[in-house]
Amino acid sequence: MASNPAFDEGLAAPRHVAIIMDGNGRWAKKRRLPRAMGHKRGVEATRQIVRAAGDLGLEAMSLYAFSSENWKRPEDEVSDLMGLLRGYIRSDLDEFVEKGVKLKILGNYKAFAPDIVDLLEDALEKTAGGNGPTLAVALNYGAQAELAQAAAAAAAKGPVTQEAIEAELYSAGLPPLDLIIRTSGEHRLSNFMLWQAAYAELWFTDTLWPDFTPEEFTAALEEFAGRERRFGGR
Repeated sequence: MASNPAFDEGLAAPRHVAIIMDGNGRWAKKRRLPRAMGHKRGVEATRQIVRAAGDLGLEAMSLYAFSSENWKRPEDEVSDLMGLLRGYIRSDLDEFVEKGVKLKILGNYKAFAPDIVDLLEDALEKTAGGNGPTLAVALNYGAQAELAQAAAAAAAKGPVTQEAIEAELYSAGLPPLDLIIRTSGEHRLSNFMLWQAAYAELWFTDTLWPDFTPEEFTAALEEFAGRERRFGGR
């Protein structure tokens, strides 16, 4: 763990942080730029935060990159997002391997174009042996569909218990979710990691995602470290 005042005082650091990366379109609109420019700047913000998470010693970070509802967006915007996804994998994969980042996909990524599926599966294979943090990226993801799928898979194997459902979730194997961050001033989970969020702390900021910095990310972790978590107890 890199030096961090709150953590140095012996307060609890999060193991697993999830981020709803919101506000790319509004960032572009405020500057009278195409939405594609907002998404492009959002990718750079993602890159900086992923690096910061590694420096801060997180075990896992989950990013809401593309929901199952995002297919409803205009075709040209979806195409831009797919192009950015391709570019991000190609440009950052070597860095992931070098730093021991283990990639995990949350969602039905096989619904994407075949070349994207190939890129993702190549990245999964090349990072599988990583001994550093896990980067879980939600792609074509919806929490309600995840829960329905997990419950059905659990029922096919035996009694439907909490443990059986958790074993079938896309997030199986990740540490319990400690903190969810959402940017852009919205105060909702938007069908993201609903099961996993049961006792997660929530942290909201008005900052639009392209403007979200490692410093603000660190501030969120510091605030988390000062919270008292009772998990339903007194």
